[in-house]
Amino acid sequence: MTVLDLTQIMAGPFCTMVLADLGADVIKVENPNDGDQTRRSWGTSGKGQDSRAFLSLNRNKRSITLDLKTQEGVNSFHKLVRTADVVIENWRPGVAKRLGLDFETLIALNPRLVVASISGFGQTGPYANRPGYDLIAQAMAGVMSITGEPGGRPVKSGLPVADLGAGLFCAVGILAAWNSSKETGQGQYLETSLFESTLAFSVWESTEFWATGSAPVALGSANRMSAPYQALATQDGFITIGANNERLWQRLCTVAELDHLLVDPRFSDNPGRMANRTELVAELEARFAEKTTANWVDILLAAGVPAGPIQNYQQVLEDDPHVKERDMIKFVEHPVEGQVAVLNSPLRLSRTPPSIRRHPPLLGEHNEEVLGS
Repeated sequence: MTVLDLTQIMAGPFCTMVLADLGADVIKVENPNDGDQTRRSWGTSGKGQDSRAFLSLNRNKRSITLDLKTQEGVNSFHKLVRTADVVIENWRPGVAKRLGLDFETLIALNPRLVVASISGFGQTGPYANRPGYDLIAQAMAGVMSITGEPGGRPVKSGLPVADLGAGLFCAVGILAAWNSSKETGQGQYLETSLFESTLAFSVWESTEFWATGSAPVALGSANRMSAPYQALATQDGFITIGANNERLWQRLCTVAELDHLLVDPRFSDNPGRMANRTELVAELEARFAEKTTANWVDILLAAGVPAGPIQNYQQVLEDDPHVKERDMIKFVEHPVEGQVAVLNSPLRLSRTPPSIRRHPPLLGEHNEEVLGS
């Protein structure tokens, strides 16, 4: 698969990095002045001008520079389109058409082409022309209303779920459309948005609303479908537990020596435990305060109760033995930065595994290699 990547910042570059890790030849098309906005204006830089944020999202890609506001630049891009499989952009609706890079123009040059678009709110609808950012999509799709502690100020998800979700959904759509194109010889247009992708993640929350008629509220670390399934305070910190069915609830009470909770009518079933969650947490935390997080993790896992500590990213990236065993951290040799740490793909394919083959490209590094051919 050859992908002409017109995207920048996060959602689009994350999508094309997923494809690149799986073997696609991703050609990142950037403006000649400063390229992808993420190169210069997002996060901290290392030895060179490119930010660490850019390096984290653009491995396995080649970079060329074209001024798409000139006819010469557009003509050069059109030449590339004739032999490409996919074009992806994340401009606001209408920009592609103004540049002569819209689906109708490109499909006429290459009938089997897949053209993909990621935008803030989609190509149609009353919000279509609004600028779209992860924060705004999380707010408007409901995520911030159910994130954080009960009664607290609105909180966004710590991860940019709107950007990353849109990138993943778009990658899935591209794979499906490309497969169809290979079978039929006919390309197609596909689009998704930060707003809709975030809303699509709200499977539990939408279900709760439709089932109860009440808008879901923030529950902290608790789960809105079962209890106890959340973080609990221990002697020296917090532990997460997942006793989200009757078998696990009974195991938890037995191993924690809380058998009296098994006969307490408030906690006799999952609806009762959810309705009386505050009292349940108080009972559990009074017991959990007697031992450390590490002690409780060992005790609960030995009894078959899902549990784990809350780790910060230093613990995850430097100390966690599972991260090391699963090879989730890789290093790329960069011509300016030297050795750069990157997260590995989480996909494991037995015959065609993802691979990291190229360093994040310098701006226009592959002009001669791509445009010259």
